[in-house]
Amino acid sequence: MARGDRGIGQIKCYRLGPKCTIPEPKNQRANRQRRSSKGGRPPGFDKTVYKRRNEVERTINALKNFRAVATRFDKRVYVFQGTVTVAAIRLWLRA
Repeated sequence: MARGDRGIGQIKCYRLGPKCTIPEPKNQRANRQRRSSKGGRPPGFDKTVYKRRNEVERTINALKNFRAVATRFDKRVYVFQGTVTVAAIRLWLRA
């Protein structure tokens, strides 16, 4: 399960334990403040974790731009890992 996944909702995310990394929308924050103490626990949002998560997601999407990585032509795990490594090196050299 991804941290801060919108699919499970932030309330369930709190019950499961990890902090949500997606900031809460303004309308939800206003509703929480309007309800005062009955609004539940305030959301935990860490800006550095959010930036790191965004960086990881962008890197994975950049790797998926390589056709062999996105479709996984390789049948063997070690060959696929080599393909991902070569794609990562090409991304690193391009940057």
